[in-house]
Amino acid sequence: MPKAFSETDIEILISTMNQDSLDFLVPMFPYSHFSAFSVLIINQTQKEKILNSDYSNVRVINSFEKGLSKSRNLALENALGKILVIADDDVVYQEGFITKITDAYNKFPAAAVIQFSAVNSNGDLIKKYPSNSKVNLNSFDILNVSSIEMTLNKTIIDASKIRFDENFGLGAVFEMGEEAVFLSDLKAKNKQLVFDPQVIVKHKDSTSSEKKNITDKYYIQGALFSRIFKKKYIIWLFIKVFFDLKQNKINLKNIKTVLKSAKNGHEKFERTRHENK
Repeated sequence: MPKAFSETDIEILISTMNQDSLDFLVPMFPYSHFSAFSVLIINQTQKEKILNSDYSNVRVINSFEKGLSKSRNLALENALGKILVIADDDVVYQEGFITKITDAYNKFPAAAVIQFSAVNSNGDLIKKYPSNSKVNLNSFDILNVSSIEMTLNKTIIDASKIRFDENFGLGAVFEMGEEAVFLSDLKAKNKQLVFDPQVIVKHKDSTSSEKKNITDKYYIQGALFSRIFKKKYIIWLFIKVFFDLKQNKINLKNIKTVLKSAKNGHEKFERTRHENK
C-alpha cells in the first residue's frame, strides 16, 4: 500500500526578526546543511534590513508587520509543503527528525496536527510528556503544547480555514497562548490532534512564557480561557489555581492578586472582541 507522505513533503516554517543573513540557519541544522531541507522564512524587519536567499529550497518573505501570530499566518498562506513544521529561529533540529515526522504522518494520515517532544540543552525533555502516542489531545494537553513541538497537515488545516488568532502570541495584545487557541479551534471542528513521543527538536533557552511573572501569566490566562472556554472560563481558571497551588507556583496569599489579574485579562479580551466585530 503506497504511503501518504514522503520526506520531500516536509517544509519548515521559521519565524524570525531583523535578519540580513542566512547564517542563523547553520546552528539550527547541525546534521545537514540547511539547504537540504525545504524552508520558508518569515523575516519581520525594516526596509533597510532585508534578507535574501540564493538557495532554491530556502524561500524568504520579508514582512513589515509585527507579531508572532501574523508571522505564522503569513507562513501558512505561502507554504508549499504537505507537512509543515512550526519553527523559531533559536531551535536545533535533531538527527533524523524528518524521518520521524514523515513516519508519524504515515501512521496518522488523518491528523491535522502532530505534536512531538522537545529537549533542552542538557538533552532532558523540556516537560513531562506521555510515554506513548495519544490519538486525540484533550483540553489539558492543548494548553501544554509549545509551537516548536507542532507539525501540521497543510491540506487539513487549509480546508478547516483555521489560522492563528492574531490577538495572541508575542507582539500581540496577549503575549502567549496562540498555540492553545489554534489547537482548540481545530478541536472544535473535530480535527484529529495527535501526540508522538519522539524527540525532533532542542530548545536551549527558557521560553517567553517562562520568563513572565505570575500576575502577567494570569492576566493572559484570563483572556486565553475566555477565548477557548467562553462562559466556562471561570471553571478553568479555578482548575489552574488549584494546580498552581499544588505545584507551589503560587501560595494562598497570592490567590486574590492572580484572580484579579485574570479578571482584568478576561475584561480586556471581551473589549478586544467587541472592538474587532
